[in-house]
Amino acid sequence: MIPFDLRSPETGNPLRADRPHSLADTETGARWPVIDGIPYLRIDRADTIERVLAHLDGGEPDEALSILLADQDSWWNGPPADAGDIRTLVRERATATLRDAVRLLGWGRVGDYFLYRWSDPTYLAGLALLEAHWNEPACVFEFACGIGQYMRELKRRGCKVAGADVVFAKLWVARHWVVGDKAQFVCFDAASEHWPIAGAPVDLVLCNDAFYFLDDKPRLLESLRQNAGDDGWLALSHIHNAESPGFSAGRAVTAEDIAELFPDALVYDDAELTRALVETRAPGPRDPGDLRACEAFSVVAGPGMRPAPRAVVDGLTLPPAGTDLVLNPLYRPDPAGGFAIRWPSERYEAEYARLVTYPMHSDGPEHLAFSGEPEAPDADRVRRREFVDLPERW
Repeated sequence: MIPFDLRSPETGNPLRADRPHSLADTETGARWPVIDGIPYLRIDRADTIERVLAHLDGGEPDEALSILLADQDSWWNGPPADAGDIRTLVRERATATLRDAVRLLGWGRVGDYFLYRWSDPTYLAGLALLEAHWNEPACVFEFACGIGQYMRELKRRGCKVAGADVVFAKLWVARHWVVGDKAQFVCFDAASEHWPIAGAPVDLVLCNDAFYFLDDKPRLLESLRQNAGDDGWLALSHIHNAESPGFSAGRAVTAEDIAELFPDALVYDDAELTRALVETRAPGPRDPGDLRACEAFSVVAGPGMRPAPRAVVDGLTLPPAGTDLVLNPLYRPDPAGGFAIRWPSERYEAEYARLVTYPMHSDGPEHLAFSGEPEAPDADRVRRREFVDLPERW
């Protein structure tokens, strides 16, 4: 376990376990629920916390869990999850698939992104960024980790991993379907008065496709740098460029913002990282001023990073040796033979079709045993995500 010093997001006082299912402020006594080992430390949720604690204290953990699984972030503009569907998921969580979970939680298009993220170009850009600057970190913290795709890869490479997100349901799905029970998770708001995970216990802090959402970026960045300490490094990928049209909500940044926020960084065009992965070469950093036309920025910063990128050949960008891969589930049987890409939505196609690394048609097979060798006959097909390594209960 990573030795985070958990603090109240309201007072900054230390939190200590007062019951198996709750933490308490050591000075005020205010309590915070913990379900499946995930502390729920969201601010401005007093009524929710009171209801959840009442169910937990009353021996009704499934009722408490159902309440938290319906909680969303302030950017959510879809319909609320159906209470009956959530109860079904809670009841059937031991046998449900990840696809079941996404459907029953009512995540809509967000669910599409999670289900197919293993091959989306922005996810691959983040992997390439990490691989290009890899220095064998022992402890890794991912901010806004979603359902934990990066954490899964890092954990399998021997890292101790911890993740935080503002949506409890995402962390719960990460726990049960993607990362497993050896990871640490904390649910909290970036806008908390006090950063709930104090100290500097990690070697690497990462954040993918989320940094642009936050209002007070300098304050958040200061907190993340504190977690990395004097020797760790930061990797932040897919930070939307305000000068380029995009598909996501949020608070995009400019090249000037990047230069001001990250004076010690190497800065990349996000798409350059994806190309470097497919072409098995080192990505080329650029001056932020030269990247005004890019869709999104990626950066590495901090004293612990490598001074120059290395070639993206193996490591995180290829599955471990002996992994049984499946044909990318975006492929469907083609009446003309083989398999053809079928997009999960028009929005998904509009955002990713022009950037994807896999071909629009594949001859299969549907399953592939991969040796893990960078020069293996099928390595290029694996590298471009024609074949993917999905969780067991995908």
